[in-house]
Amino acid sequence: MPETFSPTDRTRVVREPHRGFYDRETIYKIVDEGFVCHVGFSTNGQSYVIPTLFARIEDAIYFHGSAASRMLRGAADGLPVCITVTLVDGLVLARSVFNHSMNYRSVVALGNATLVEASNEKLTALHAFTEKIVAGRWNDARRPTEKELKATSILRLPLTEVSAKIRSGPVQDDAEDYALPVWAGVVPLRLEAQEPIRDERCDPAIPVPPYAANYTR
Repeated sequence: MPETFSPTDRTRVVREPHRGFYDRETIYKIVDEGFVCHVGFSTNGQSYVIPTLFARIEDAIYFHGSAASRMLRGAADGLPVCITVTLVDGLVLARSVFNHSMNYRSVVALGNATLVEASNEKLTALHAFTEKIVAGRWNDARRPTEKELKATSILRLPLTEVSAKIRSGPVQDDAEDYALPVWAGVVPLRLEAQEPIRDERCDPAIPVPPYAANYTR
């Protein structure tokens, strides 16, 4: 399998093309770090963008869709979708308002998503969802019943038409603005876990599992 996706007219980064990345390693790293993806699709002449839980398994993205969702109405034969994942790494404060920006990593994937029908594939996707949230949780929590599996709708999008765009580094001001008496720099941002909060109906005798007490990203 090639290590780089071939950019198409739809995935080639046009604005700031030097920020475009098409290698599998960069793209998969961004996808695997994100918790939420946004799924764009159209139905009955109306466009929608839905945030949802997702996980990557090998060369496909699996994402959750409610059984009553508009998204599922056309999914049996393949639903054209645009999936995006965005990670914000910092606020870029320039000397001019025009040059303010963000440091970010993003991925756009296009293609036809299809419903996952087989119970074993659904179970594999749910395992991936759970372990992505907190590694080790699958072995502690109750597994889904057959009834729950039937009530769960999961879609699969093969990763074939995909690209990443990344902005990193310092402020980039216009040459004449560097002399302005204005503070400039980057405010780094990161997702940080806080101390776990026990559910009020959770037995106090049950210890906080290490994966929750020491959670890091």
